[in-house]
Amino acid sequence: MLTDPQEFLRFFDSIHRRTLRDIQALPPEAQNWTPPVGEGEKSWSINQIVHHICESRMYFSRAYRNEGWLYDWEVPSTERQSEWIPALNESHAEFHRRLDGTPAEWLNRRIKMIDTDGTLSGWRILMMLIEHEVHHRSQIDTYSGLNGWDVPQIYGRTREQIDELQESQRG
Repeated sequence: MLTDPQEFLRFFDSIHRRTLRDIQALPPEAQNWTPPVGEGEKSWSINQIVHHICESRMYFSRAYRNEGWLYDWEVPSTERQSEWIPALNESHAEFHRRLDGTPAEWLNRRIKMIDTDGTLSGWRILMMLIEHEVHHRSQIDTYSGLNGWDVPQIYGRTREQIDELQESQRG
């Protein structure tokens, strides 16, 4: 359970770093790559997914601040691969600005949902942001794997490397 917005921001920083790591690993052919089939979100290019990650950070920040479930931030261009990291860094900084100094009580206050009469606690909205970003980062990593592009290991080691260490763990 989250108890401090600053604590959450430190956690978010680690999520952001992993997103940057995976985006930086993409080869030049990733620019404008789109799935061969699909409609709507299922047909987004990697450029569009990066754009969506940036804009969604503000969507969840507005909801957390109880300012509505709105996209209200002009996302820097993500048309070229060279713009992906700067756009992500800019959205990271803006997200920090929006949450810095918010009271801890906001983590437990209830926020009305956009599409139902239900409510969510502030901390749950922040966790939705994390889950959303990891979802789209995983989408990009899946596209990378399907294309034979390197996918960074989340903990810096492969399953095969861990298998090699198993015998020493049994001893």
